[in-house]
Amino acid sequence: MSIISGIIFLLEFKVGDTEYRKTTEDQVMDYALDLKYFHEVSSDKYIVPIIVSTEAESVPNDLSVMHDNIMSVLKSNKHNIGLNIEKCLNNLPVNSMKMDEWINSRYAPTPTIIEAAQALYRNHSVADISRNDAGAENLTAMTNAINTIIDDCKENGKKAICFVTGVPGAGKTLAGLNIANARHQFDTDEHAVFLSGNGPLVDVLQTALARDKAKREGITISDALRETKSFIQIIHKFRDEALTIDSPPIEKVTIFDEAQRAWDADALSDFMSRKKGVAGFNRSEPDFLINIMDRHQDWAVIVCLVGGGQEIYTGEAGIEDWFRTLSNGYQDWRIYLSDKMVDYEYVGNSTIDELLGGRNYYVEPALHLGVSLRSFRSERLSDFVKALLDNQPESAHEIYQELHESYPIVLTRDLEKAKQWVKSMSRGNERYGLLASSEGKRLRGEGIWVPSDINHVGWFLNGKDNVDSSYYLEIAASEFKVQGLEIDYALLAWDADYRYENGQFSCYRFRGANWNHINTESKKRYLKNTYRVLLTRARQGLVIFISRGDPKDATRLPEMYDGTYEYFMRMGVEEI
Repeated sequence: MSIISGIIFLLEFKVGDTEYRKTTEDQVMDYALDLKYFHEVSSDKYIVPIIVSTEAESVPNDLSVMHDNIMSVLKSNKHNIGLNIEKCLNNLPVNSMKMDEWINSRYAPTPTIIEAAQALYRNHSVADISRNDAGAENLTAMTNAINTIIDDCKENGKKAICFVTGVPGAGKTLAGLNIANARHQFDTDEHAVFLSGNGPLVDVLQTALARDKAKREGITISDALRETKSFIQIIHKFRDEALTIDSPPIEKVTIFDEAQRAWDADALSDFMSRKKGVAGFNRSEPDFLINIMDRHQDWAVIVCLVGGGQEIYTGEAGIEDWFRTLSNGYQDWRIYLSDKMVDYEYVGNSTIDELLGGRNYYVEPALHLGVSLRSFRSERLSDFVKALLDNQPESAHEIYQELHESYPIVLTRDLEKAKQWVKSMSRGNERYGLLASSEGKRLRGEGIWVPSDINHVGWFLNGKDNVDSSYYLEIAASEFKVQGLEIDYALLAWDADYRYENGQFSCYRFRGANWNHINTESKKRYLKNTYRVLLTRARQGLVIFISRGDPKDATRLPEMYDGTYEYFMRMGVEEI
C-alpha cells in the first residue's frame, strides 16, 4: 500500500503471473472495501486498487471512480506501475492527510455471523469484531449481565433462565456464541453449548469453523468438525440424547438460539411418535429442555435468545410456551427478562404476569439488544421492515427516505434487471443471492424454483466458480434456509402468497391448481414472519422483484401482484 497526495493506492503483487486473474481482482477490491467502510480516516478518501501481474501484457485501464470514491481495479505489470499511478494523480483531486493520523485510525470491521463465529472461536471478543460502538457496548453489557448471573448461580447453587431479546440483526446469535465460547471451561467443570433448532445455521457454522480450524492448524476437516460439533449442536441431538438417560447433561450452561421457535406439545409429541417411536410423550419442547437442565442438583443456567416475530414453522410455540411452562413448575428457577419482553411481538396480547401465573421475575434492561449489527450501512432497516409489514406506508416512507442513501432498497418488475442490480452492486467477494418464500410456488412462471431442500452449506460458503453457490442466482433460498444467516446483497422475489389487496396484506397458499386464502391467525403470522426474515437477510442492499403476472394464467393474474407493487410505490421505493 502507498499513500500519495492523500490518495490511497492498494497494490496486490502477483510475481510471475502472466495474466490478470478475476480472483486477484476480487481480492484487491475486498481490501479497498474494507478500508472504505471500516477504517475511519480512509472513509472519505480516494482508494485505487491495483493488480500487479509482473509478467502480464499491458492493457488499457478504465479510470472510472465509483460512487464511494473507490476506483475500478487497475491492471499493471512490472513496467507500467508508475505510469498508472501517475495517471491517477493527474485525474484525482489532491487530498491532504497526515500519515500518523492514518496509521493510528481505528479499523473495526462488521463481520458476517460466519466471520464472527470464526473470530470468537479464535478467542477474540465481541468488542474486537464489532464496528458499531453502540452495538459493541450493547453486546458487552448483555454478555456481562449474563456472566454475572452465571457466576451467581455457580457460587450459590442456584438455577436461572434468562430471556434475551433483540431487533433483527442485533447480534443475538453472536452473543450466544460468545457466551458459549467463554463458558466452555472443561478444567472448572463448566461446560457450555450453543444449541439451535435451525439446522442450516448449525450446518453452515459448524462447517465454516471446521474449514477455518483445519486451514489454520493443518488438520483434516473431519477432525476439526468433531471439535466444532461439541461447541455448536443441533437442538434435536441434545434433546434425543436426554431421552435415553436420566442423568443430567455434561453442560451446566446452555444457550438456546431462536427460543421462540421451540415446538409446542402437539408438534413435539407428533414428532416423537412418528420419528422416534416414543409413545405417550406429552411435553412441549420448552418443558422438556428445562426438565433436562433441571436434572442438575447444584446449579444450571439456560439462556434463551428470542427474536420477536420470527416464528415461521407450524407448531412453533412462540415465547409464550416457555412462560406457561414456568408458570406450572420449576419454582426454584430464577427468571430474568429483558425489559422489551412485554412487547406484542414477543407475548402477543398477553401480559408477563398472566403468562407466568404471578411468579416473581427480574427485569434486566441489558438483556435487550437494540442496535442492529447486520447492516453496517443502516441501523433502521428493521424499523422500515416492521412499518412495511404492519401496513404503515407513511411511516415506512419516512424511514425509507432516511436509509435509502446508505442502504439501497429498489424495486423492479424485470427479473433480469434485478439480477444485474445485485451483480453490479457487489464488488470483490461480497456475496449476493436469490431469496423467496417457501410458499412462492408460482414464481416458477418466472423461471424461479424454490426447492424445499438445497445445499445450504455450499450456497453460503462456496465461491463464484461453484454452481451451488448463491452467486449463480439459480437456486432460491427460502426463509427456512437463511434465517439467522446473511448475505451482502439480496434479490427477493415476492410472490402472490403475501399480497397487498383492499388496503391490507392477505395470505394465501398455492395447492393443486389454486391459491387458497389463509384464515388461521397463526398461519397468517407465520407467513408475515417469513417475509420479515427474507427482508432482513441483506447487509448492504436489497432489490425486490414483483412479477407483472400473466392475464392468460389464472394462477398468475396481474391483479395478484399489482397491489403489492403499488404499495411499494406508495412508500416511495425507487424503481429500476
